[in-house]
Amino acid sequence: MNRDTWTLERDHVDLRRPGVEPRVVTLDAAPQRLTLDLARTAVVVVDLQNDFCHPDGWLASIGVDVSGATAPVEPLRATLPPLRAAGAQVVWLNWGNRPDRANLPPGVRHVYDPDGSSTGIGDELANGSRVLTEGSWSAALVDGLVPEPQDVAVAKFRMSGFFDTELDSVLRRMRVDTLLFAGVNTDQCVLATLSDAACLGYDVVLVEDLCATTSPRFCTDATLYNVRQVFGFTTTSAQLRAALTA
Repeated sequence: MNRDTWTLERDHVDLRRPGVEPRVVTLDAAPQRLTLDLARTAVVVVDLQNDFCHPDGWLASIGVDVSGATAPVEPLRATLPPLRAAGAQVVWLNWGNRPDRANLPPGVRHVYDPDGSSTGIGDELANGSRVLTEGSWSAALVDGLVPEPQDVAVAKFRMSGFFDTELDSVLRRMRVDTLLFAGVNTDQCVLATLSDAACLGYDVVLVEDLCATTSPRFCTDATLYNVRQVFGFTTTSAQLRAALTA
């Protein structure tokens, strides 16, 4: 349902938006338990795509161990259907650059390629796909994740999914104010997007086991600490599902 619409007639326009029935749940979280309205909530799934997670993708090709990057896939497959059924929106936020890279400054173009001698954004992989290019295999979701027709996809071009994208506009048109975060990497693109969301006034909840990273464990520990300390809350998919069935 389009939540940001008018009712139009030949001689009358009703500016009231459609009412949405609240879907209230209370769940265990840290540092406190949470009560939220799933009808005003979106799950933002960040960068669970081949270049970050697949053994033939970009990070693996430059020597990064991606063996744990797909850990969120199965818990996501179990958690998204009941969240959708309860009224939550799902947004797939994948890094997918312009083929000409015209909007990328050098500091972004050379992420993971600091001296220009390795494979960088937009370069070709051994399988012929171009790194993080929109519409390519590299930018596609990993196997096992299939969007539903009512889901929304947004392309991103920076660590944060809010910078230079339509993500904020899409979420506001959905009438959403609470965001559940999933994806990779926990300490990089997930955290950057979450912190920007908090600065924009969204309520933010990081779902721990729906996120993963190729960074050392201490990076995750620091991220969880900072989310709980200054940005919002953390929970788990099991706690979410328990709240949905309570």
